[in-house]
Amino acid sequence: MGVWNNRVAAVTGAASGIGRELAMVLHEQGCKLALSDVNEEGLAETRRLVEEAGGTAHTQRVDVSQRAEVEAWAEAVAEHYGGVDIIINNAGVTVVDTVEHISYEDFEWLMGINFWGVVYGTKTFLPYLRRSDEAYIVNISSIFGIISVPSQSSYNASKFAVRGFTESLRQELHDSHITVSCVHPGGIKTSITRNARHYHRPGRTFEREKLVNNFENKMARTTARRAAEIIVNGMQKKKRRILVGGDARLMDRIQRWFPVGYERLTRRRPKK
Repeated sequence: MGVWNNRVAAVTGAASGIGRELAMVLHEQGCKLALSDVNEEGLAETRRLVEEAGGTAHTQRVDVSQRAEVEAWAEAVAEHYGGVDIIINNAGVTVVDTVEHISYEDFEWLMGINFWGVVYGTKTFLPYLRRSDEAYIVNISSIFGIISVPSQSSYNASKFAVRGFTESLRQELHDSHITVSCVHPGGIKTSITRNARHYHRPGRTFEREKLVNNFENKMARTTARRAAEIIVNGMQKKKRRILVGGDARLMDRIQRWFPVGYERLTRRRPKK
């Protein structure tokens, strides 16, 4: 039996990647699951895997950038299970483009999911978590919420925002029964880069397949399953900050040692 028997855990972005693996690990820890995503096919597959493993999963299509949908989901989960103990705001997307060229529409789309999705998930579920005797809020930032890199300005902005939002929230709730954790994954073997919006322009080339292959074969060193295990273990230890992967731990140290100088490691010149 798991350490969280009959606890209700809600996870966004549960159709694949870290979200799906979080569902499996939380089930193994005894949780009842409430899972959401915009990808209904992937969400159904996650539910099937959970149920095949003997678990219980309530699923609902939710666009986390839409506050009304998040509110409706939280209400449905609380009604279905009688309460909620854990919310993990995991859903995320990325755009590969420069500050100069990224469209306002793409920037707003990304911030709607990566940042506002976290805000909506946190604020909407917080009243339900208040009713639990032991509750958790887990917001997924990134190593890119600690360091910045070229062509990821919008992603960096969203993940730094998640970090600041979560650290402030943690201070506000420090005397409560609610544990607040901010997660900073490094390179994780998920589809986020393959599903990213990539752009090509004369004089500035983002080669989609090259970028995807480089990420998946060189940078993504941690499996989604291992990432989920680290996150859940960190939650159980009530860690305020959870670094996922050796690359995340390394870059965190480098940023601490060289808060400006680290840019020499990440800076790349545009292709002419």
